[in-house]
Amino acid sequence: MSDFINGLLVAQGGPDWLAARREAGRALWSASQKPTRKTEAWKYTSLHKLEREFVVAEPDAGIAGELPDFGGQRLVFVDGHLQGSVNEIDLPEGVSLVRFADASASQAERIQARLGTAVRNDQHLFANLNDATLADGLYLELVPNAVLADPLHIVHLTTGREPAFTVNQRLLVAVGDNASATVIEHFEGESPAAFTNGITELLLGPGARLQHCRLQLEQGGAMHIGGVHALLERDSLLDSFHLALGSDLKRIDLAVEYAGPGAHCDLNGIYLLRGSEHVDYHSCIEHAVPHCTTDEVFRGIIGDEARAVFNGRIHIHPDAQKTRAELSNKNLLTSASAEINTKPELEIYADDVQCAHGATVAQLDEGMMHYLRTRGVNRDEAEVMLSYGFINELVDALDNEALKDFLRPLLARCLSRDPLLTRHLV
Repeated sequence: MSDFINGLLVAQGGPDWLAARREAGRALWSASQKPTRKTEAWKYTSLHKLEREFVVAEPDAGIAGELPDFGGQRLVFVDGHLQGSVNEIDLPEGVSLVRFADASASQAERIQARLGTAVRNDQHLFANLNDATLADGLYLELVPNAVLADPLHIVHLTTGREPAFTVNQRLLVAVGDNASATVIEHFEGESPAAFTNGITELLLGPGARLQHCRLQLEQGGAMHIGGVHALLERDSLLDSFHLALGSDLKRIDLAVEYAGPGAHCDLNGIYLLRGSEHVDYHSCIEHAVPHCTTDEVFRGIIGDEARAVFNGRIHIHPDAQKTRAELSNKNLLTSASAEINTKPELEIYADDVQCAHGATVAQLDEGMMHYLRTRGVNRDEAEVMLSYGFINELVDALDNEALKDFLRPLLARCLSRDPLLTRHLV
C-alpha cells in the first residue's frame, strides 16, 4: 500500500506536550508493514480505497439539518472541527470535559499518563496513524463517586467537500472509582472524500459504571477505520452498544481488557448493509484476571451484493479462573449475492471456566413468511418485518428511550426506503 498520508505527516498545530506522542506514532507507522489481503486480520477488507492523498479540512461554516436529542449535553464536530466551545457544556460536579489543546498543566499531565494505556498499537495499526497526526482530542474525567446520568452526545459530521480530507478523532474517557457515566458517539455523513481515523479509550476504575454507544451512520463513499479500547478495573461494568451502516469502507476494532476481578462487559452490535457496501468488525476480549464475565452479541443483515466481516475473539489467560464468557454472531442474508465472513474464536488457557461461542448464517424463514402472507401481508412487507425482528431485541435492550426512538425509524428506513413497507414497525 502506498503512503497515502504524505500530506498529513507534517508538523501540525496542537499543544507541545503531544509532540512526543506524534513523533513516536510517526516512527511506528513508518516502520510498520501495511496490511494486504494476505494479512490474516485484513484478509476480507481491502484498503485500496485509501490509495489517494488526503488533506486536513478547513473549518466549515456550520451544521446542516437537525440532530437528535438524547436528553443530555451535546458537542458537534464538522469535518473534525468543533462547533462552539466545550465551556458551553453544563456538567455536574466532579465531571470535567476538556479539549487536549485547552488542557491545564495538571489536566495535560493526567492525559499524558492515561492516553494510550488501553491501546495495543501492535494489534491496531491505525492507532499509530492516529498518534502520528494527533493535534487535539477530548478528555472526559469523572472523579470517584461522580455521576453523569444524562448522556454526553458527541457528534462527528462529515460534509461533501473536496479535495479528499481526513478526520483524526480521539476520545479519552476516565471514569473514577464507583463513578458512572453515559456517552454516545455519533458519526454521520455521506462524503465521497472523507476518511475518519477514530480512536476511543475507555478507562474504568474500581466499581465504575459506563454506558457507551457508538453509532457509525456514515454511508455512501465514506471511509472509517476506528477502534474502541477499554480497560476495566475490579468490579467495573461496561455496557457498550455499536451500530454500523454500510459504506465504501468501514473497519472497527473493539478491544476490552480486564485488569481486575469481578468486572463485566456487555458488548452488543448491529450492522446493516446493502448495495456494494462493506463493514468489518473485529473484537478481542482479554480475560487476564479471574472472576470476570463477558456477554457479546452481534447481529448483521446483509443485502444485495454487500459484504460484512465479523471476527470475535475471547482470550482466557491461564490465571483467569472462574471466567464466564459468551459470544454470539448471527447473520441474515437477504440476497443470494450477499456475503458474510464470520469467525468466532475462543482461546482458553484456564480450566475452571464457562465459555460458549457460535455463529449462524441464514436466510429469511419461509415458514414465517408463509404465516405472514396468509394473514394478508405482502411479501415485500413481510421481508421487512422479519428482518426488523431479527435485530429489534438488541435495540429494545437499550436504556435510553430517546435513543431507541431515534434508531427504530432509522433502521426501518435502512431495511426499506418505501415507507409503506415500514408503517407497522415504528
